[in-house]
Amino acid sequence: MDSILSDWLLEHLDTAAEEPAYRQLFRLLQQAILSGRLAAGAKLPSSRTLGADLSIARNTVIQVYEQLLAEGYVETQSGSGTYVADTSPDRVDEGPGGAPRRAVRDRHQLSARGKRTIELSGVSKQQWGAFMPGVPDVTEFPFKIWNRLQTRIWRDPKPELLTYAPGGGYRPLRRALADYLRVARSANCQPEQIVITTGIHQSVDLAVRLLCDVGDQVWIEEPCYWGLRGILLSSGLKLTPIPVDAEGMNPDAKHLASPPRLIICTPSHQYPLGMVMSLARRRMLLEYARQHNCWIIEDDYDSEFRFGIRPLASLQGLDNNGQVIYLSSFSKTLFPGMRVGYMAVPAPLADLFALGLAELYREGQLMQQAVLAEFINEGYLTSHIRRMRGLYGERRSLLIAAVERRFDKVLPVMGDEAGLHLVLGLPQLRDDWAVCRKAMERGIIARPLSAYYSTAKAAQAGLLLGYGCVPSEKIGPAFEILADVVEEISGAAHEPRRKAA
Repeated sequence: MDSILSDWLLEHLDTAAEEPAYRQLFRLLQQAILSGRLAAGAKLPSSRTLGADLSIARNTVIQVYEQLLAEGYVETQSGSGTYVADTSPDRVDEGPGGAPRRAVRDRHQLSARGKRTIELSGVSKQQWGAFMPGVPDVTEFPFKIWNRLQTRIWRDPKPELLTYAPGGGYRPLRRALADYLRVARSANCQPEQIVITTGIHQSVDLAVRLLCDVGDQVWIEEPCYWGLRGILLSSGLKLTPIPVDAEGMNPDAKHLASPPRLIICTPSHQYPLGMVMSLARRRMLLEYARQHNCWIIEDDYDSEFRFGIRPLASLQGLDNNGQVIYLSSFSKTLFPGMRVGYMAVPAPLADLFALGLAELYREGQLMQQAVLAEFINEGYLTSHIRRMRGLYGERRSLLIAAVERRFDKVLPVMGDEAGLHLVLGLPQLRDDWAVCRKAMERGIIARPLSAYYSTAKAAQAGLLLGYGCVPSEKIGPAFEILADVVEEISGAAHEPRRKAA
């Protein structure tokens, strides 16, 4: 047996290899034991004998044997030697009473919840360029200012900024956000009510985990953001799509007869259609939630960028009963890769949400939160928003002008009063997906409006066109390419409206 093992090891040892002899010998013996070449109970050669047979130092063999022993491949018997341990897996018996085991699921098969999440996925492989909606112009971010603030903090970092984040996030940032919301959004909150997250997705996920059980009913807008729908369905909630009209979410008598656990809405700028929820509709939702003990999640989407209209106060600012959970982020005002969002939660929930955040997600990024706090406190956030509002307003006008030049008033433009995108309606076309696929082949990004509806029956055809990240000089040429695709797919040519010479 000793000579057979030695011959096999000599055949596979490579003295010219960069891998040390110790590692090679350990790997080969491990392989021999796991494959059954060395059966359980087989005695290994002594370290002196094996070292001589392989022309390697005895200490090398001793080291390998000790490692095999430590990992459970071998066992020693005092005065007798080293033996291969029985490492065969425990026998898996059939079920009680000899019942057959359940069929083993393919390990590559997703769960039902996982399949549903992937099927509903709306993530684009391309996140930059004309006309990607919801993306700001990150090239305009004040990098030098941010770098100066960051350098100042990193020059002498406090130990507490390098560890896990406390429940609700960096205290000075929470204070700065509470002050900002009171002024900019007429919100009614204290620093203790602010909870820092990584964005809207995590904020919604946290609220759902803490406030809902599987099977609870949730009202969502119809249409709504695809990412929100995915989070809610993957959590096992029952979704009730509530149609929107010119005044926002509009539940009918049938909806009102069945109160939900959560009402989720975008009152400042409905996503994706763009209307602003009227004051009357806001007060109706607040009163309904009060009467039926519902929670309202307010996604204050794109409230900072408004063109020609004055913003209404946040829904949270109108709430006198502590039933609104306010959400926002810096993905549009600064840049998406920052991954900083925040919630303003009712005071009785504040400590619970802070604890839940720490328990579920083990938050960090305190250094970045510290920089952001300085950025806000020194006035850079408001000045940056003011400057970008002017730039986005110019690009919005250029895109609307391009639409009107090519299609006159034939195709409606919707949701252009705020935000970073508008919707181009395609009333005579059902397959807006076809337009988006063909446009992508030509280097133009557009999102199909129908993808934001819960059912194909309710869906309207249209294109979400983002202008935030498109340089002004490229808007016109890029839209001409898209317009060609629209005409090709629709089969209805619209003569361009040209200016008089």
